[in-house]
Amino acid sequence: MPARYLHDLISGAEMDLTVQAYPTFERLREYCYRVAGTVGLTCTHVFGFRDARALDLAEKLGLAFQVTNIIRDVHEDYKLGRVYLPEEDLMRYGVSPEDFGRGEATLGVRELLRFESELAWQLYEEGSALLGLIDEDSRGALWLLVHTYSALLGRIESLDFAVFGDRVRLSKAEKMMFIAKAVSGVIRKRIFLKSVIVIGGGLAGLAAGVALAESGWRVRLFEQRPFLGGRATSYVLPDGRARR
Repeated sequence: MPARYLHDLISGAEMDLTVQAYPTFERLREYCYRVAGTVGLTCTHVFGFRDARALDLAEKLGLAFQVTNIIRDVHEDYKLGRVYLPEEDLMRYGVSPEDFGRGEATLGVRELLRFESELAWQLYEEGSALLGLIDEDSRGALWLLVHTYSALLGRIESLDFAVFGDRVRLSKAEKMMFIAKAVSGVIRKRIFLKSVIVIGGGLAGLAAGVALAESGWRVRLFEQRPFLGGRATSYVLPDGRARR
């Protein structure tokens, strides 16, 4: 394992003390490499690999992990005096750093975080190929890491990026389920399948979305009405009035 990984990690920690904002994504990528990519590279050497492509994929997963953390902690980081999301992206969505200090996320902030999450998903998709390149007896550990972080990002998305309140996290039951699968070897060589869109939030659409998600698909559900469940959400009171 190259010693420079550890030196780069220390440099990343120093950036937290000296850098409060990042003008471009390339500048943020440098920080993410130092604090997370180096950890991914170190773990890959521990996991064991023979194909040099594994190192590039490890960096991508480290970047995906860190972007996920940044999205989740954007409100808390602002209170600590740090804004990690690139200034060029804030300008694109009309967001000011002060917006991260509000009581709840504005529409612009949600769209910005959605944009950053798309980047993270792309990195997860590409980096997950690492699972097939490391030694077989190490795959469970890597699967657990990637599945836990990606599930966290999925949870943030499902909450429409409402990350300004209680910290978004997975439950202990969910984590234990992931650990059980990793230990038992019930994993796939590629962690992510393609995205799928489900049109309609009735019972059929909800059932299809849940089944697809449990099979490893990344599901997006679109419903025109402001509520889910279709006709199952409507009923008639004894006095004849309809309620939803």
